Amino acid sequence: MMKKVRLIVALLMAVTLLSFAVSAVAKDESGITIGFSQYTLGAPYFKAQVEAAKAKAEELGVKLVAIDAQDDMVKQLGDVEDLLSQGIDVLILNPKDPKGLVPATKKATAAGVPVIIIDSSIDPSADFVTTVQSNNDENGEKVGEWLVQEMSRLMPGQRIKMALISGAKGNPVGKARRNGVFKGILEEQLRSQGQAGFDILAQGWGNWQHEGGLEAMEDILVAHPDVNVLLAENDSMALGAMRAIENAGLTPMKDIIICAAADGQKEALQLIKEGKYGATGMNSPVLTAHMAVEIAVEIAKGEEKEYPKVTYTPAICITKENVDQYYDPNAIF
Repeated sequence: MMKKVRLIVALLMAVTLLSFAVSAVAKDESGITIGFSQYTLGAPYFKAQVEAAKAKAEELGVKLVAIDAQDDMVKQLGDVEDLLSQGIDVLILNPKDPKGLVPATKKATAAGVPVIIIDSSIDPSADFVTTVQSNNDENGEKVGEWLVQEMSRLMPGQRIKMALISGAKGNPVGKARRNGVFKGILEEQLRSQGQAGFDILAQGWGNWQHEGGLEAMEDILVAHPDVNVLLAENDSMALGAMRAIENAGLTPMKDIIICAAADGQKEALQLIKEGKYGATGMNSPVLTAHMAVEIAVEIAKGEEKEYPKVTYTPAICITKENVDQYYDPNAIF
């Protein structure tokens, strides 16, 4: 009899301890703190992402602490440690380097802080719940399809002679974006023409920034004056490259078709409205930030839910036909 009593007491104690553990993890909104490690604020996109995350956190009644790593991987590793020391419940991380930030995810997870990756991708060896980003592959594919159709309309019979301006070497997001466009080009050519092929005359590197796009395109135009298509991996670099095109006495969308694999920056959308810029994929910093914060709050509240390793926002190719649905002159980005 005494053995049975001791067993019942032990079971009751275990249930009590389990209930305490669950209640310690699950919090209401007022007690939740989310950390956001952004690897740079050097482009409007990333500023808009942080501001959107702050706005969503305020709307949901939670605290958000954001730190700018200033495009420095070592600083970002230190930033994550700083955020962990502040007792955050969930970490949102936009990693500067897909491999270099893996230790930060492991440290956070070991400290009991779940990690959500936003925008950029990270090495599969990292510890994280999900990656929130636009569907770079599908966005790119839609832009590639549009490009083939636009070439047939504006430059019938001409072969694509592309200047490609990429963000950063080794960046998996940039690779996914351009590969998506390439796939879209080939598939649309096969469907509409029964054959496929295009030329990439040069690849420049713009570090995701306006000035980088300008400088890369200046060099490309000197070496390859017969370029008839500009593809950039984001709008900011494409906008910079447009300056180089105009400075060379060429007309965007007449001499060179302009498109970006992703972003939806408001300056690009304004030019799309004016017919001076062709198309871009929807990569809204607001949508990604809102989704990441919502997931972070769900996790901090202890909601039982399965998350895919990648959580995508909708894939959309923004052109002159649909730009009015997405253009907001008051947007940060």
